[in-house]
This record gives sequence, C-alpha cells and structure tokens, in this order.
Amino acid sequence: MGLLLLSAILAVSFYNTLPPEVAYHFTDDLPDKWVSRGAIIAWLLFPQFFLAFIGVALSGIGSIISRRYELSDISHIKRILTAMGNMVALPQLILVFAMLDIFLYNAYEIRLFPLWVIILAVLLIGTIVLGVFFLQTLRQFRRSDVNNIRE
Repeated sequence: MGLLLLSAILAVSFYNTLPPEVAYHFTDDLPDKWVSRGAIIAWLLFPQFFLAFIGVALSGIGSIISRRYELSDISHIKRILTAMGNMVALPQLILVFAMLDIFLYNAYEIRLFPLWVIILAVLLIGTIVLGVFFLQTLRQFRRSDVNNIRE
C-alpha cells in the first residue's frame, strides 16, 4: 500500500509540470513514442491499484485459511502467508521507478538509470530476500520435525 500511495503522490505532484504529450518510450535515450498525460497517469496508476488489490486479497485469503485450519500458532506458515501478500511489492517498485523516470524526463529532461538496471537490481534483491526467507522457513520446519520426533 505504501508504493501505491507513493505512486499517487508522484502523479498528483507531477501532473501540472507534464506537457500535454508525454514521452514514454525511449531509444538510445531519445523519446520515440508519446501519449497524453492523462493516459500515461492512468497507465501507470491502474497496475498499482490492481497489484495493491491482489496483495490485500492474498493477505485476506491467507488470514481466512489460517483461521479456518487453525494455523495461526504455526509461525512458519504465518510467515509464508505474509510473504505471499507482499510479493506484489516487487513489480510495484519497478512501476514506481518507471513512473518517476517518465515524469522526470518530461518535466525536467532528466533521465535516471535505464529501466533494465532497476529491474535487474529489484529481481536480484528480491531473490536474495526470498532465498533467505525460504532457508529460514526450511530450518523452522526441520526444527519442528525434530521436536515432534523427540516428543
């Protein structure tokens, strides 16, 4: 939800500084495709709302499953359900960067890093975080299995 809020704030604050026709595609750092500023705002905000809805829905479904099957006392299951709800933050982060890049270019002719660099960085960091999360969850499963065998 924080990234959705950031996107909305960016859209509102940049709207008046954008020209009527906004460049959104670049080849060799030169714009080659344009669209109206209302359309670009809609194209950039709609996926943010959709992804936020998916995140909330996944968290809600996870909570319902957790309560229904009485999983609330099992911390590793709870952590998996929390991670599922937060996975949408990765594409939202990429969309926020794309939005900022488009807005900065059209308002001030400033280009940030190429989008592929940001995508690669987000995916790499996401993979590391998910790998650590997965290993911690695996250890908790093993500990709980060892404790169940001892009892």
